[in-house]
Amino acid sequence: MSVRTLVKSIQDIMRQDTGVDGDAQRISQLCWMFFLKIIDDQDQELELLKDDYRSPIPERLQWRSWAADPEGITGDELLNFVNDDLFPTLKGLAPRTPRARTVRDVFEDAYNFMKSGQLMRQVVNKINGIDFNNLSERQHFGDIYEQILNDLQSAGNAGEYYTPRAVTSFMVQMTDPKPGETLFDPACGTGGFLTCAIRHMREHYVKRPEDETRMQGSLRAVEKKQLPHMLAVTNMLLHGIEDPSFLRHDNTLARPYISWSKDERVDIVLTNPPFGGREEDGIESNFPQHFRTRETADLFLALIIRLLKPGGRAAVVLPDGSLFGEGVKTRLKEQLMEECNLHTIVRLPNSVFRPYASIGTNLLFFEKGAPTRETWFWEHQVPEGQKAYSMTRPIKLEHLADCAEWWGGAKREGRVENERAWKVSADDIKTRGYNLDIKNPHTVEEDHGDPESLLEDLTAAEADVAALRDQLKTILSEALAR
Repeated sequence: MSVRTLVKSIQDIMRQDTGVDGDAQRISQLCWMFFLKIIDDQDQELELLKDDYRSPIPERLQWRSWAADPEGITGDELLNFVNDDLFPTLKGLAPRTPRARTVRDVFEDAYNFMKSGQLMRQVVNKINGIDFNNLSERQHFGDIYEQILNDLQSAGNAGEYYTPRAVTSFMVQMTDPKPGETLFDPACGTGGFLTCAIRHMREHYVKRPEDETRMQGSLRAVEKKQLPHMLAVTNMLLHGIEDPSFLRHDNTLARPYISWSKDERVDIVLTNPPFGGREEDGIESNFPQHFRTRETADLFLALIIRLLKPGGRAAVVLPDGSLFGEGVKTRLKEQLMEECNLHTIVRLPNSVFRPYASIGTNLLFFEKGAPTRETWFWEHQVPEGQKAYSMTRPIKLEHLADCAEWWGGAKREGRVENERAWKVSADDIKTRGYNLDIKNPHTVEEDHGDPESLLEDLTAAEADVAALRDQLKTILSEALAR
């Protein structure tokens, strides 16, 4: 049975359980079960490779102890074990090691939604069919897992955790992270930027074991909500990350702005901060007075500017509102352009994040250390023959190939203006009150004609219609009178 077929059969079993309601709960249930199987497979490998290694999970709760035997506990006995022993123990696990803290954080707000022990045993036995120590199986499952994350887009509000793979891949490609560079995603969702960065570095730069060690040791991430945090940690294990404890379950914005010290600065920020949302009362007081707002994306932008090292670079997804907004948004853009070189803005159409959001979004690329002199804009357009992106026809990396080709390499040399690209000086942006919502000057507006002439034509057409209506009434009246 292929991994894809196996995962589908697991989801079909879960649909029979009365306790699992909808895609979000089904994915959450799948995730903690996959997590325990993956970490147990990894534990067994580490026990062979390292003499002093001990699993952070108590022996009786390890997957191999209660789940591996297909004839093992089932029914009410299994249900009672999971609800009364497994979950309470793992939720209260002492964080003696980073790996133990990871397990505790994953289960901290997790739940068992299944009510049938028999169905749970069927699911467990299916999961036993995947060997996560088999590299090809793990990579295949990783692809399936990404599809599971993609499925979240249709699971109520859960789509906010998922950035289209094409967008994350493009941002990583243009930012070009390398092993040893500290990479941070302060609102990491299900870990899409992290996994793309890991793939990029392994493909281009990881040649020796020490390169892999440096890469894994330089990753940083935070996720506020329980479900995406659990999904992201599992994603890291699937991508061969031995210690995913760098991925913290926390709210990055809850920490005072000034408490982020110089030794916590990072080389790269890759992120899609939540936008359209508002933070709870009190969070804004962690920020300087001139940046205080409850709008999440604005607070993240202020923090990102602070967190970058001199020479550090960032790629951030922001909505159109951040480009033209005033007040705090203006002050943020002014600081961004004074402290960083905002060298490129890629403007995306409204449909890229459908169905979760149907608003215009932008990819901002900037580097810390020197003020902006000019900003290049690139307008991405939906492929010819397609009106908009959708769930069935999403944006693909090849759709952004023309922008990548125009980009001009690491130093962005040789850029030229064309029907998609234009540049604006920092002085012009300042004159505009730091309004970055600058339309493509090469777009030819459709000529609808002179307004007065159009109005005269409309009046004449309405008179003709009225005359025809009167004629029709006369004809009908004469016909009825006969």
